[in-house]
Amino acid sequence: MVQTIPIIDNEDGVLLDVYSNTISTVARKTAESVTHILVEKKVRSLPGNRKTPQQGSGSGFIISTDGYIVTNHHVVEDAIRIRVILLNGTDVQAHLIGSDPSTDIAVIKIHESGLRSLQFADSRSLQPGQIAVAIGNPMGLQFTVTAGVVSALGRSLRAGNGRLIDDVIQTDAALNPGNSGGPLLNSQGQVIGVNTAIIQGGQGLCFAVSSNLAAYIAGQLIMEGKVRRAYLGIAGSTVVISNRMMAANQLKNTTGIYVSEVIPDAPAVNDQVRVGDIIVSLEGQMIQSIDDLYNRLSHSLIGEYISLTILRSGYKKDILVMPGERQ
Repeated sequence: MVQTIPIIDNEDGVLLDVYSNTISTVARKTAESVTHILVEKKVRSLPGNRKTPQQGSGSGFIISTDGYIVTNHHVVEDAIRIRVILLNGTDVQAHLIGSDPSTDIAVIKIHESGLRSLQFADSRSLQPGQIAVAIGNPMGLQFTVTAGVVSALGRSLRAGNGRLIDDVIQTDAALNPGNSGGPLLNSQGQVIGVNTAIIQGGQGLCFAVSSNLAAYIAGQLIMEGKVRRAYLGIAGSTVVISNRMMAANQLKNTTGIYVSEVIPDAPAVNDQVRVGDIIVSLEGQMIQSIDDLYNRLSHSLIGEYISLTILRSGYKKDILVMPGERQ
């Protein structure tokens, strides 16, 4: 049987060449700014009382010529030694500047000269379908380039500490273990996201923390060493509000937060909150879940009295609390 080879007409060939050139240009422009990160973590015990350090690896990218590098929190978590390997093979020690488990973003620093940095793009301007290029070190294979598109915007992803990361980019640019912390780039070679997760068993389901969120968190870590967040000193869970209670209190909420514990010695003023209260809004903004509350508790509220609207014994009531700073 004679096989025929499909003919690509000249116009399609030109378009393929343009696409290929775009990807290769991005890779060439950004290569020196993408790093391979090798991590030695806390010692773990093995049978027979033998002890061995845990080894890990990931990716990162340089954001300043003086050596600040963005990566994932889970790449450097519990690290006792961090090494960075540059594209030219230079192997240098790095130290941790700060890490934020709630967004899976961390910043490390190396002391090298002549570094080239990447710039963050404005992730608000992204559109589904535009080119996305991922560069990293999957399975320890240094400087691997994959390409795809921005599949979706505004996804949410659960961080390792249970907090919800909002403004997550979904992409089909292939990611594997070791890509974590590497850049997701647009066609101009600007960072649109920090590659952070894949869904095991899923085909083309990969996620990156948006550039705007990553840039904000990185800035906080460089300036403060941590990300400041407000804290109310309560524990609770999401509950359904009955139709009768919604009607009686003129609520739009279908759910709220049932307060199961109030911590009296927390770094917050919360003495007006009672176990059994149901939180339905904060400063007039609807609260329907723990994630809603986390997102509303920005660092600007620390040390400021704010209004909580609660349901107590079936009736709506406004109380005052003062968030402290989460330690």
